[in-house]
Amino acid sequence: MAVIKVVVVDDEPGIRSGVTRILRDFTVTYPFMDEDFSFEIIEASTGEEGIEILERDNPEIMLLDNKLPGIQGIEVLDYIRRSGHDTMVAMITSYASIDIAVRATSDGATDFIPKPFTPQELKASVENITKQMYLRNITNKLKREGVKVRYQFLSVLSHELKAPLYAIEGYLQSMLGKESGEMVDDYVTQIERSMQRIKGMRSLIMDLLDFSKTRLEKREDKIERVDLKKIAEEAIVTVQPYAIQRDITFSLECKCESTVMADPADMEIIFNNLLSNAVKFNRDKGEVTIEIDGCSKLFTVRVSDTGIGMAEEELDEIFQEFYRIKGDETKEIKGSGLGLSIVKKVTELYGIDIKVESKPGEGSCFTLLFPREKGRELPD
Repeated sequence: MAVIKVVVVDDEPGIRSGVTRILRDFTVTYPFMDEDFSFEIIEASTGEEGIEILERDNPEIMLLDNKLPGIQGIEVLDYIRRSGHDTMVAMITSYASIDIAVRATSDGATDFIPKPFTPQELKASVENITKQMYLRNITNKLKREGVKVRYQFLSVLSHELKAPLYAIEGYLQSMLGKESGEMVDDYVTQIERSMQRIKGMRSLIMDLLDFSKTRLEKREDKIERVDLKKIAEEAIVTVQPYAIQRDITFSLECKCESTVMADPADMEIIFNNLLSNAVKFNRDKGEVTIEIDGCSKLFTVRVSDTGIGMAEEELDEIFQEFYRIKGDETKEIKGSGLGLSIVKKVTELYGIDIKVESKPGEGSCFTLLFPREKGRELPD
C-alpha cells in the first residue's frame, strides 16, 4: 500500500487533530488503480511552518487554511505555484467567499472546503485529489516513457477529471448562501463562470470519447460513400456560433468531385477539430479557408487560417496527446490538448497524409492528402 503525505496547515489545534483522526485509518482504492493509498498526516500551525514542511518533506497533498497568523494561506498557495512544487492543495477555511474560492482556483487549488466540514466531506475531497494525483502521475509517466495511452486510462480520465464540477458546486453553494446579495443579477459572474466550466468539461469529455473511438472501434461495417464538401459545410455550421462572436468568416471552395469511402463520423472528427482550431487560434475578424482540389487518384484538403501561427519547433509536437501551445496569446485559450492527436489517429486509419505549415503571426495551414482508391480499405 502506497502512503501519501498530507500536511494540514491550520492554526486551530482541533481542526488539525480532527483531520489527523479522520484520515489516519482512511484508504483510497479504485479498480483502475494499481495499489491502494493510505495517508501520513503532518501538522503545521502557520503558513511559514507549512512552507518549511513543503521544502523538507515534499508532501503530495496540502490542506490549507486561509486565515493564518503571519502569512496567509493564499500566499502559501502562491508560493507553491511559483516554486514549482507539484503538491495538490485544498483550501479549508471558515472565511469562505466566492472571491477567495476564485482566486485560490486560479492560483492552482484543486478543491475548496468551507468549514465546518463533516468527516465524509473531508474524505470525499481527499479521495478526489488522490484520484487526480494518480491520473496526473500516469500522464507524466507516459510522457516520459513515450508509452501509448491506454483506453483504460482515457476511460477513467473522462469520468474522473471532475474539477470543474467542484468549482460549479462552490458557486452554487455561494448562491444558496446568498453571499453576494439577494438579486439574481448579483450572481451573473458566478453563473457565467459556471457555464464556462461546463463548456470546458463537455469539450474534454467529447474529445476523450473521440480519442477512445479512434483506437478501439471497428469501422468495416460503417464504410460508405462520404461527400467531404458536405462534411465541411456541416463543420462550419458547428463552429459558426463561436466564429460569429469574434467576427471570423469562412470560405469553402471545392474544385473537384469530393467523395471518399469512409465512416462519416471519422470525417466529421477531422473537419470539426481542424475548423475548431482554426477559429480558436485565429484573430478577431480573421478568416478560415477550406479548399478541396485534386485528381483521379489523389486529392487535397487544405484548412488555413489568419491566426497567431506557431513556431517551427512546435510543428513536431502538436500531434502529441495533451500537447498545448504555450505563449501569451494562447494562455486564455481553453482545450484538452487532444484535438490534433485525434485527427492524426483518424488520418492514420485511412492512409491520409497530413502536413502543417505555420509561422508566428501569419497563421497556419493544414493539408490532408487523400488517396481515393486506398481510402476504400482500412489499413491493418
